[in-house]
Amino acid sequence: MKESSPSPVTRAMQMTLLAGFLGWMMDGFEQGIFPMLASPALNSMVPPEVVGQGAQAAKGWVGGWMGWITSAYLLGAALGGAAFGWLGDRIGRVRAMSLSILFYSLFSGLCYFAQEPWHFLVFRFFASLGMGGEWALGVALVMEVWPERHRSKMAGAIGMAANAGYVLVGVVGLLYPATAETWRVHFLIGASPAILTLLVRLFVPESERWKQAVRSESAVRGPSKIAEVFGPERRGAAFAAILLTSIVNIGTWGAVQWVSLWVESLAGEGNPRAKAYAMAILSVGACIGTFLAPVLLAPLPRRRGYQLLSCFALAACFWLYRTPAEWGALMMLKILLLGGTTAAFFGFFPLYLPELFPTRIRATGQGICFNAGRIVAIPFVVFSGFLVERLGGYQSAAAAVTLVYLLGILAPLLARETGGRPLED
Repeated sequence: MKESSPSPVTRAMQMTLLAGFLGWMMDGFEQGIFPMLASPALNSMVPPEVVGQGAQAAKGWVGGWMGWITSAYLLGAALGGAAFGWLGDRIGRVRAMSLSILFYSLFSGLCYFAQEPWHFLVFRFFASLGMGGEWALGVALVMEVWPERHRSKMAGAIGMAANAGYVLVGVVGLLYPATAETWRVHFLIGASPAILTLLVRLFVPESERWKQAVRSESAVRGPSKIAEVFGPERRGAAFAAILLTSIVNIGTWGAVQWVSLWVESLAGEGNPRAKAYAMAILSVGACIGTFLAPVLLAPLPRRRGYQLLSCFALAACFWLYRTPAEWGALMMLKILLLGGTTAAFFGFFPLYLPELFPTRIRATGQGICFNAGRIVAIPFVVFSGFLVERLGGYQSAAAAVTLVYLLGILAPLLARETGGRPLED
């Protein structure tokens, strides 16, 4: 839909951006809260027989459960992205987004009651259903309401939002350090986004483009939306997009998300705030990267943009994971660059994925493509936990896993080029 003349920014646009930003920011908070709390929470649950085998055995036990719980999160997010995306195409972006936020808030709060590691696995799985759905819905709503000329900035804002949530995790961790005695309270804080559902339902207008698509005779209803995503016309683009998101999720969840645990082991028990500093620094870098990536790459072909991001991520990972590591100012700089380069993809995807699908299946299509990459990442996350134990630490494991960004230089050649085109109605 091309604009004949510049239109003013309306209150409806502002409210959709606010809702999308806050919803994805608190989604990011929920994503980041467990990596920060995993060490004190899981260490408080290590069985006596494992403790008796020594510190390395306990570290392996914690790393193993961290891998399984993260995998449960990724699976739930993938399923939630497809389910809530389909729901958003059927009942509307706003109503479905309200449900997704409520879902992830309540189940995150239930982690307060966890007594065994498998409790975290179950609660994080159900919370992640809502987390995966919120991204697809928020991106679809914002991109459909805001004019074409603002799309790169909106992609940057949405991409930055989740990382602002990670910054919030770090700030909360600095003000109220996560320890064996306090980690449960942090999960109660994680239930607070539930109040966003009231904001969304009362003040956020529905996408007019979605309403028009529903009224149109060409609108596809019901489960056939998923079939259309993988129909002959869009199948190739969808599978290529899943490959692109898979590469990023493998690098992010198989290595980058382990930084706080790694920093904690480097800094020692005498510096409990180190992991919070690491989380905050990583997230500040991510905020910068996710906002700048779509704004700077918007004029370029989408495939070339993804290739550039892969090169930057690979260089940052090499510097951090393949050079001597010691907690201090230099490592903080390395972590800042790691966050900026590896998270930049999450500003690129809100720009690129909506361009692959028409309005009637946009939330479904981009929800599937963005979150299916998380399913592909699951075995690599589990393998990362195995590598931590076998290679003797987080650094060596992350150095191996982040080589996946090499694939990111070639994979875009299979993707559909959409640069310079407006969103399809």
